Amino acid sequence: MTEDSGLGSNRTRDPQTAREVEAPSPPHPIGMLAELTHRCPLGCPYCSNPLALDARGSELDTQTWARVFREAAALGVLHVHLSGGEPAARRDLVEIMAAAHESGLYTNLITSAVGITTTRLAKLADAGLDHVQISIQDSEAVSADQIAHYQGAFARKKELAAAIVRLKIPLTVNAVVHRANVDRIGAMVDLAIDLRASRVEIAHVQYYGWALRNRAALMPTAEQTARAIKTVEELRERHHGKIVIDAVAPDYYARFPKPCVGGWGRRSLNVTPAGKVLPCHAAETIPGLEFWSVRDHSLADIWAMSPSFNAFRGTDWMEEPCRSCARRDIDFGGCRCQALAITGNARAADPVCHLSALHGRMASLAAAQKNAPYVYRVFELSE
Repeated sequence: MTEDSGLGSNRTRDPQTAREVEAPSPPHPIGMLAELTHRCPLGCPYCSNPLALDARGSELDTQTWARVFREAAALGVLHVHLSGGEPAARRDLVEIMAAAHESGLYTNLITSAVGITTTRLAKLADAGLDHVQISIQDSEAVSADQIAHYQGAFARKKELAAAIVRLKIPLTVNAVVHRANVDRIGAMVDLAIDLRASRVEIAHVQYYGWALRNRAALMPTAEQTARAIKTVEELRERHHGKIVIDAVAPDYYARFPKPCVGGWGRRSLNVTPAGKVLPCHAAETIPGLEFWSVRDHSLADIWAMSPSFNAFRGTDWMEEPCRSCARRDIDFGGCRCQALAITGNARAADPVCHLSALHGRMASLAAAQKNAPYVYRVFELSE
């Protein structure tokens, strides 16, 4: 029996009898990224949001988000990440937070810290805020503000972090790493400890959206990457029991791909500000996929039957070398968006894999570094 290949149905055909039968049900998702808005005061050159941003007028209203949260909880989702852009750009953020909490979801606010006052933070805490994740651009204020394209952002992050800790809300610091700051990973972990974060995520830039446009300016060298990996291991040993250090390895210098989002359509889903539901953050870069909206369909129907979620579920869609690879149920062929960006074919093996015929292209792209000015992400006021 083969899995549905993306025709918008959970039915398939038995290859021996040619009769249409019910396809295996997909696993339940456990996490949801709720992109409340694409508006953001920062202009980070590695922003993973699409180049074509959703306008303010297209954003889902409070009531629709509340319904989506209820449907997510009924579907099996355990935690929701309230993100953007900057979620604080929504005037109804407290109401949205309350709706997520009332649905029984664990709430994680992913914020730049710009736009959230201590008064508003207290209201969010009263509404059911469980966890906050603050991004930092560097350990040094001047560099951090330059990368964020926002004067004073670094100071605001430190102020909000202190307020979060005072309210006894767990704090994660997300340190996004690239060529300009990769040699200061140790200092960024020290900063996270000083901020009394319980967790720090060392996240090497993933080259989608604005990061893909700025790839040559952001890409670290092979030597920097090797040092960074070694540094993270040393920091984990040094700070064991003091802070949890998670790290996302840089794809362009790897030998095996990661199971992107835990496997396409297996563990998570992403709702855009305008209501489209995506299997992964960058899925809209793949041409030909049909994305259903929460305005027209229930979340359960989208998860089980929408063409985009079924397009790369399971392994039947795979080409060689993935189709016969022993790791195909481990990494699920890697990232479909990265495969498309590098090879031009979303069904191809992720070229991160050393078994890909185009693995060498990754090395060539990683070596194509230049000290070019960043193209900053800017959300026009008219949007």
